[in-house]
Amino acid sequence: MKNIKRARVGKIIHSLAAEFVRDEAGRLSLITVTRVELSPTGKEVKIFFTTLPESKEDTALKFLVRKTPEFKKSMRAKSRIGTVPYVDFKIDYGERNRQRLDELSR
Repeated sequence: MKNIKRARVGKIIHSLAAEFVRDEAGRLSLITVTRVELSPTGKEVKIFFTTLPESKEDTALKFLVRKTPEFKKSMRAKSRIGTVPYVDFKIDYGERNRQRLDELSR
């Protein structure tokens, strides 16, 4: 998959994931899709997210893993990206660490 197409598909998946989380997630925590990593072949995608409060991130991960088939179905219906990649939701520890460094540097 070419880099330009991969970047475009990544943006589409990021937008669809954020919309899906907004519509499906409960109100006990705020889940934010932070970034998307699409494999060079386009067959796999890692969707990274953070939660507020942090204590809810394991619950959010279980929720997103459970909802993955529904998300893939939604992706298929709302986009024209071709083959829907294998989806893997991950907690974005890098973003969490960056936020902590920002707090410490103040």
